[in-house]
Amino acid sequence: EMEEAAEIYNQPVYKAVAATLEAYIVGILTDSFGDIPYSEAMKAEEGISQPVFDQQENIYNALIAKLEEANTIYAENGVMSGNDLLYNNDRNKWRKFNNSLLLRMHLRASKRNGYDRLKAILANATQYPVFTSNTDAALVKISGITPYDYAWGRRQDYVNFEAMSSFFTDLLNELEDPRRPLFMTTASRLEGQTVVNLGYKGIPSAHSGDESQFGYSPSTPNGDLMVFTALGTEVIEVMMSYAEVEFIRAEVALLSGDEAAAKTAYEKGVRAAGTQWENGTISDSYFNNPKAKFDGTLEQVLTQKYLALFFNDYQQWFEHRRTGFPVFPKTPYMLQNGVMPSRFMYHNDVRRFNAENYRIAADRIGGDSPMTKVWWEK
Repeated sequence: EMEEAAEIYNQPVYKAVAATLEAYIVGILTDSFGDIPYSEAMKAEEGISQPVFDQQENIYNALIAKLEEANTIYAENGVMSGNDLLYNNDRNKWRKFNNSLLLRMHLRASKRNGYDRLKAILANATQYPVFTSNTDAALVKISGITPYDYAWGRRQDYVNFEAMSSFFTDLLNELEDPRRPLFMTTASRLEGQTVVNLGYKGIPSAHSGDESQFGYSPSTPNGDLMVFTALGTEVIEVMMSYAEVEFIRAEVALLSGDEAAAKTAYEKGVRAAGTQWENGTISDSYFNNPKAKFDGTLEQVLTQKYLALFFNDYQQWFEHRRTGFPVFPKTPYMLQNGVMPSRFMYHNDVRRFNAENYRIAADRIGGDSPMTKVWWEK
């Protein structure tokens, strides 16, 4: 609708905004499912109620082309107006978001297409400005006042009957990470009538199911991260962070043999991740910890990126599928021998109401299974 309105009212900058948001949304969809309806999607008014499924490679090429065109449009003069919740009508920040998404898409497809295009974009900040601070990042601040409601309607839906994983918690403990109280509560154990604080302590993912085996109440998600106690307090919803851009820089630099540039980007990424959440901070002493001090490995860069992507839609999952990092522990109770699923299965409604195109897509990708790898993973 925005794209159509941009044409009607001759405001091309909103064609660019529409392209940026389309790449953001469709990118998440195709990374989650693989092949999806795209070229014929949302065309019921044109009589298309059973859209074909486009191949993921073609979707990526189309979205990248749209982001490239949008970058050119943003570079030209264009007035933005209206209620812009994200950037308050700052066209330059929209351009940085657009090009940061372009980096994300090229990185995700790097196993297929290599790193050359990524290097070219990162080397040309004039033509391709990207995030350079948390003030540029696509962080939506939700007030909790209608219509800007929290993603989690009720606090208890986020915190009740949930526990932090020991892998995530132990990793933060090893780093002595200041984000721990922001992300989680402390664990405790009852000794007689006394509640003993155990610090930050999770439970293993995919354990046997007998929770009594642990003998303590594990750390749980901190509800203040999503739904503050006092209504009206702003909550941050992460669309894309500045930290992600710096970790992309670090990966590209490391694989290019520029360890000094990789170290700089790594440390910027860690600092950005720690400070994007209000009240969060990463001090110089953080890097004195041997676990945090840059060691020149891709595993360390991507493990810190994993932490930085906390609560950023499915980006942790996408990046683990792309790289295999961080290396997660396995238990005997995991399905598929502990191999991480590669995609969501198509919804039952797709099978029912678009059966023929569903069958074609499922056969083409190698089966509608959670273990089927999508195009950029192969």
